[in-house]
Amino acid sequence: MLHEHAKLLSLLKGTGEVVGRKKLQKMVYIAKKMNEPFREKYQFHMYGPYSEELTLQMEEMCQADFIGEIREKKGGYYQYRYEIASKGEEFLEAVRLPEGTINENLLRRLNDSSSKFLELVSTVLYFEHLPKEEIKAKIEKLKARQNYSAEDIEEAFSYIESLRNSH
Repeated sequence: MLHEHAKLLSLLKGTGEVVGRKKLQKMVYIAKKMNEPFREKYQFHMYGPYSEELTLQMEEMCQADFIGEIREKKGGYYQYRYEIASKGEEFLEAVRLPEGTINENLLRRLNDSSSKFLELVSTVLYFEHLPKEEIKAKIEKLKARQNYSAEDIEEAFSYIESLRNSH
């Protein structure tokens, strides 16, 4: 269990900061699908793949002051910013994950994408066992409120391919 916390701390250290709970969920899910060593279980939720385990781990690390969580009011909702805190740095140093455990380049690349796009990419990956046309139909049905265009969906497929090719 401590190693799972250390992996998340390593993600935050490598990216500097992650803005948004949804974005963090999608980053970990996509990284997991790219064979990164994340172990959290996911199920499909309103915004795509979601892990209650990840939410609980983040809460535990906030309570232990391993990570900083900044809550900002944005219009009608709150947005959260996460970064590793000095206690988290100390913990990470003590656990000593093997070098290269987490692909920081992949995580920075994911962090550079919008939360909305990562939601689309993670949804495509969640249904990747289906034929491409069925995935598109699922997205059109399940994500109708997001108004993803055919170009957005194609971009998600290309993005996944490029992640796999650079991994």
